[in-house]
Amino acid sequence: MTSHPTPVFILIRPQMGENIGAAARAMLNFALSTLRLVDPRDGWPNPKAVAMASGAAGKVLDHAGVFPTTAEAIADCDFVFATTARGRELTKPIYTPEAAMAEARARIAAGQRVGVMFGPERTGLENDDIIRANAIITVPVNPEFFSLNLAQAVLLTAYEFARQGSEAPAIDPGLAGAEMANALEIEKLGDHYEERLDQAGFFFPAGKAPMMKRNLRNMWSRFGLTRADVQTLHGMLRQLLRQRD
Repeated sequence: MTSHPTPVFILIRPQMGENIGAAARAMLNFALSTLRLVDPRDGWPNPKAVAMASGAAGKVLDHAGVFPTTAEAIADCDFVFATTARGRELTKPIYTPEAAMAEARARIAAGQRVGVMFGPERTGLENDDIIRANAIITVPVNPEFFSLNLAQAVLLTAYEFARQGSEAPAIDPGLAGAEMANALEIEKLGDHYEERLDQAGFFFPAGKAPMMKRNLRNMWSRFGLTRADVQTLHGMLRQLLRQRD
């Protein structure tokens, strides 16, 4: 089988050109570009969709496939998800977006083509569409207000697919390429402070001094200091002592 590295996003009977354009923008935000449209209400091409796509995302629309029926749009897909808050009366597995895109990645890695269907803005997918899907994606939103805009649903799904393939760290320490202090530099910083604090009588009473010194050493190593931080702390202590002297 031929590998298809990203899922196919299929908009079923979309109504407003603006929403099609916004969906294209959401897709391109996360490097997805395979878009199909089923029976768009206002025809195709749609100048309002192009205007909303805003520049680069227009290429997603330029290459979008247009199909008269859902069956034709998904005919070459090996596995299809239907995004809907309804359809639970149908016997199908129900995924969160996170779990669905993990499944999509696994199937794509095995060479399958995966499709994701999104319903029209006013009504969402109809059961005649959902029955053609292998599984359902339901976003865990507020049950008292579960309606999502078409572009929002596309954005959530595209984000989940991209996130699971991203090497970006979950937390960026924000050090902007600063060099971290090595163990020797931290050790010398600890020596400097321990020596000066000892001279100042900080480690009192004598019976608690070993524990206090150990806690201070632990603090320096726990801080995750950069080389610039270490130099600053050395400088601060020297200046304080210079002012005292």
